[in-house]
Amino acid sequence: MKSLLRTTVLLAVAGGLLAAPAVAEAAPALPGLPSGPNGQQLLTPGHQLPAVRPAGPTQQHAPVPATRPLDAAAPLPAPLPAAPKAQRAHEAVEFFWYDCSHSALLEQPLTRWAAEHQADVTLRRVPAIWVGSPDEAEQRAHARLFYALDRLGEVDRMQAAVFRAVREQHTDLTTERSAADWAATQGVDAAKFRAAYRSAEVDRAVEDAPKLFTQNRITELPTVVVDGNGRTSPTRAGGVDGMPSALDQLVAD
Repeated sequence: MKSLLRTTVLLAVAGGLLAAPAVAEAAPALPGLPSGPNGQQLLTPGHQLPAVRPAGPTQQHAPVPATRPLDAAAPLPAPLPAAPKAQRAHEAVEFFWYDCSHSALLEQPLTRWAAEHQADVTLRRVPAIWVGSPDEAEQRAHARLFYALDRLGEVDRMQAAVFRAVREQHTDLTTERSAADWAATQGVDAAKFRAAYRSAEVDRAVEDAPKLFTQNRITELPTVVVDGNGRTSPTRAGGVDGMPSALDQLVAD
């Protein structure tokens, strides 16, 4: 069910209330992995859990799957450290998915925002992999495509084209063959793409992506985390169009 990650909010079960959206919110430093859903559910705005469902039919999303336990011997990736002060003062990390309509809508505004802030902000992208969701296999394939392009230095040139291929042209980019064939049509050397797609570096990046997704408690796509402790998303910003202004506020703060 592809709508699970597109425009969702986190139900605050303990208080029984939905958090009111804000233009930008400075979130506290995020601790380690959550213990599991415990009744939490990703919902489209306006949808409610059965316990508070009004009279009449209401469409429900599937419950959040239990978080897959990580290997205790394997250390978690660092929680989005800020860029070194000597280089750029801030780091903005976007969590996105190529088959998310709101991620696609944010691509051009976020690119323009990053260009305006290129002197003081480093933009980093992390493809979303929600472990246990119905879309996990597709998300992993899209993450592998992203990291292969990133390894070749092609993300800045190709990011918008991938969104168009997936969202508008409904191109299947979930296999090595289909991704390599499509990349070749965009001027990428197919042999180099295949080598990057299979590389150990891309393997590690794909394995780290869901850990970052869980560790940073991403509940909505797209979400942009600034300096590890501030974030904005369509719900918080009142829509995708409000996210650049929200990012300006987070950087200023």
